Amino acid sequence: MSAYCLATYRCFDEKADFAKKAAGIAVGLTVGSWTELPEAQKAQMEKHLGKVISVAVHEPENGQPTSERYADIQIAYPDVNFSRDIPALLVTVFGKLSMDGKIKLTDLSFSSEFLSVFPGPKFGLQGVRNLLGVHDRPLLMSIFKSVIGYEMAALREQFYLQAAGGVDLIKDDEILFENPLTPLEKRVETCMEAAAQASRETGQKLLYAANITGPTSMLADQAKKAIRAGANAILFNVLAYGFDALHELSSDPEIQVPIMAHPAMAGAFYPSPHYGISASVLLGKLMRMAGADLVLFPSPYGSVVMPREENLAIKHALLTSDLARDYLYDSTGSEVSLPSSFPVPSAGIHPGLVPLILRDFGSEVIVNAGGGIHGHPQGTIAGGKAFRQAIEASLKRIPLREHAKSHQELQIAIDTWGIKE
Repeated sequence: MSAYCLATYRCFDEKADFAKKAAGIAVGLTVGSWTELPEAQKAQMEKHLGKVISVAVHEPENGQPTSERYADIQIAYPDVNFSRDIPALLVTVFGKLSMDGKIKLTDLSFSSEFLSVFPGPKFGLQGVRNLLGVHDRPLLMSIFKSVIGYEMAALREQFYLQAAGGVDLIKDDEILFENPLTPLEKRVETCMEAAAQASRETGQKLLYAANITGPTSMLADQAKKAIRAGANAILFNVLAYGFDALHELSSDPEIQVPIMAHPAMAGAFYPSPHYGISASVLLGKLMRMAGADLVLFPSPYGSVVMPREENLAIKHALLTSDLARDYLYDSTGSEVSLPSSFPVPSAGIHPGLVPLILRDFGSEVIVNAGGGIHGHPQGTIAGGKAFRQAIEASLKRIPLREHAKSHQELQIAIDTWGIKE
């Protein structure tokens, strides 16, 4: 029996016959035409024909002037139609269709045959924890700020202050590209020296994700260059380069460090209710399939806000152990298991938000901060300590204000940014 990948769309139209629309998609994105084909040719082409699985029409609610008419349409695409790579799948299920009016790709499910070439994250959530030796709490990450135009000494100082504050991971800014002031190899060597200094003082291990950039044909070489210089993680702007570029990096046997996926460009795809690709597919399923060990995405709490339900959908796609049963299947019901990717809700995070993050994500999350660490009135080290204190209080279910009475760094952070309930 043929295997299929299943695409779910939300299609908006005031008057359309959605059943007819779905049938047109199923035929148009596969064999091109059907009713006019001779019967003998139909028998030959049957295995290539898309199949309409369901059409659920939602009529506007009475008295709701802003309510729209739409349908949720599910179509199955035969695996035999496309090669085993994410670009081929996306062009098949949403290539020209993405330009056909108000229609959004809201979900994708995959056959075990298709998934067989995607082992998923090389390290995954558990592997990252193993590297750091931290298994009993959320991890804490910080971000370089104001890196453009800085020379190496200033970069080293900023790195050291972050590491000395007790963070577990530090990443480059996604806009820090190869440049004469802080070239990749020298940057990695300098930052890892600072990491070693901080580790001697804190007793903590630390991962540094260096930003890998340049022509696509040179990405693997750049990653290996960074690793030779001492980098123990890499940052990658996946959507600018493509999911297949991530898959190539993750699959390379010489790249034996975690890969952190940055969401730059994601805003061009997911925010509209009428167009694009849902966040859970774009930043959840496809990132995990392509091999991202850690995935950044906008949080529901800070400065670049994503709706909470979308955040939780990303979390489910990255973490859930029953992903194969819920999302990834073929016509025989075979199961495929992929390692979990670490979710990293980001942007505008400060210590007063930590209880909300742990409420929504539990302990399997990376608390990621930039200004919330660097902007602490007592400095960057105090900023890191305030976050660690907020994490400790939240895990013990101690109200932040109560914990802050005996922890000065947290108290000052609360005085500065407040607590969001």
